[in-house]
Amino acid sequence: MAVLSVSRRTVTRSVRALGVVSASAALALGAAGNAAACNINEFSAEAKCDGDKGVITVTDVDPAGVPATVTVFLQNNGADIEKVGEQVVRGSKEGTTITFEEDWKPNAEYRIHVTAKPYVDEDIKPNLVTPSTPCKEDEEESPAPEPTPSEETSAPAEESEEPSPAPSESESESAAPPADTSDNAPSPAGESNLAETGANSNTGVIAGVAAALVAIGGGAVFFGMRRRGANSQR
Repeated sequence: MAVLSVSRRTVTRSVRALGVVSASAALALGAAGNAAACNINEFSAEAKCDGDKGVITVTDVDPAGVPATVTVFLQNNGADIEKVGEQVVRGSKEGTTITFEEDWKPNAEYRIHVTAKPYVDEDIKPNLVTPSTPCKEDEEESPAPEPTPSEETSAPAEESEEPSPAPSESESESAAPPADTSDNAPSPAGESNLAETGANSNTGVIAGVAAALVAIGGGAVFFGMRRRGANSQR
């Protein structure tokens, strides 16, 4: 009986010890599996230049290839002011890189959040800060060249060569001097005839005949009136 009880105790202790070892191994394997599946340390971000434009790249080196959603935010004074974009990445041992087109400004700050449930739901630390040199330098406008002395002196000469406006017809007529009519202008027809005939003109004869006719007419009228008066008295 004593031997049997001792054997049972030994077996029970051995089973308990084996259970503890198995549980420890399971926990260790579970932790290792979680670590191998996905971890925030397997993600990295960088601000680069693609020609004259800026981009932000995120690389995932998770060998298990767990799908992860990467979201990029532009920050200002510790607060999100703009969502740049969101993409899904499947990591690899060699590394899988996704690119966000973002024409970033120098010394700008971006927050990059990674979600791969149930393993990761946090930001890449620290936040991404862009380089101090932009991808494209601003082109400064060159000042206009100053005119040389020869150009300045030649400008008035060119202006003087412009033709002056022709005077209008009314101005030309008013500006023309009056014609000298004392010698060249012809005299009226009547004056020329009188000048040519002089004393031989018929004006005096015509006036005399007209006066005689008036006198004769007056006498006839007077005689007729007297005759009518005598006949009426009878």
